[in-house]
Amino acid sequence: MTKIIATLIASLFATAAFAQTPAAPAPATSTPAAVKADAKETKAVVKAEAKAEKATAHHKAEKTKAAEAVKTASAPASSAPAAGK
Repeated sequence: MTKIIATLIASLFATAAFAQTPAAPAPATSTPAAVKADAKETKAVVKAEAKAEKATAHHKAEKTKAAEAVKTASAPASSAPAAGK
């Protein structure tokens, strides 16, 4: 009877230990073609962001130039100091 109980307890521990082993990690699937495609995608994103920044900077520069033109056009012509005073 003790041998049966000992076998049952041993099998219980063995089953518990076997159930807790981690699964084998999945092999890496990064092939050179996948890496190259990812690099191209990243490059395209970077180019698009740079283009957007450039367009924004260009728009701001035009806006600033227009504001300066309005300021100089609205300045009174008599702002020059009088020579005779």
